[in-house]
Amino acid sequence: MAVATQQPSISATRAGPSRWQKLWKSVSIVFESKVATVGLGIVAFWIILAIVSLFWTPYPPNASQFSQNLPPNAANWLGTDHLGRDILSRLMQGTQVILLKTRIPLDWPVIGGWSFPIGVAIWGVLGSVVVGAILGLNAGYRGGWTDQIIMQVLDALIAFPVIVLYLVVVAALGQGDLVVILAITVTGAPGVARLIRSLALDIKTRDYIRAAETRGESPWYIMFVEILPNARGPILVDSMLRVGYAIFAIGTLGFLGLGLPPPDPDWGNMVNEARKSIFINAWGVIWPAVAIASLVIGLNLFADGLREELTRYQK
Repeated sequence: MAVATQQPSISATRAGPSRWQKLWKSVSIVFESKVATVGLGIVAFWIILAIVSLFWTPYPPNASQFSQNLPPNAANWLGTDHLGRDILSRLMQGTQVILLKTRIPLDWPVIGGWSFPIGVAIWGVLGSVVVGAILGLNAGYRGGWTDQIIMQVLDALIAFPVIVLYLVVVAALGQGDLVVILAITVTGAPGVARLIRSLALDIKTRDYIRAAETRGESPWYIMFVEILPNARGPILVDSMLRVGYAIFAIGTLGFLGLGLPPPDPDWGNMVNEARKSIFINAWGVIWPAVAIASLVIGLNLFADGLREELTRYQK
């Protein structure tokens, strides 16, 4: 009598990696690069500090030692500024508006004075990526007069100095988190569009694009479903770099007194206020400048390491 033996099913033997395994494989690319790991550590430090500041700061960020009835030798880890306010608390609070929250103006109906998640720098970069993707994909895929018109307008914007565009937007619309987001979007969209256009010019010659056109897919479907996902690597790296540019922009506008409005402190505004007393109390200038520099350097290291690993992985 024959004995039936249990054979593993073909589907079980050919089962590929799970969704979590694929996700971990994608994330582990970062840790294969020492440069990207160091950059991620620096960025993670500031993100954790911003999250902690939502619930706790050593002292009230906008209150001086005198108003708190604290002795002059209170335990201020990074010292105090020229007005006696705790520098560490102000740095922690300033990280929120850059990375974690965006404030709605008080005069807005219903939601005035509220905040919504994700900081000003990240929203500005997301806005520039969305606008740049729409313009760049249309210019690169459609070509012809569409390409010419879009790129001529973008080249005209790029010809203006970035700081001038910032000042034009802020002078026209006033101060506010949403205005800074719009200024970052307007100045960043041309560069993103040029990058995505160059990627679209290459990708649209591939066989799967021809297959999609043969199936009768619409141009919008081909641009956003076939071309854009296959260009996500360079776009992700460029976006990381642009977050650093956005932080510099926020600091520049804050130093000029045109950045994020009070009450939450802004790193650039902290430098502007403390520079008047730099020879009396230099720490009020040094620590905000170190915060801006360290976060931007961390983002650049993370983007550079990620770009190297993605290039090596593609090869």
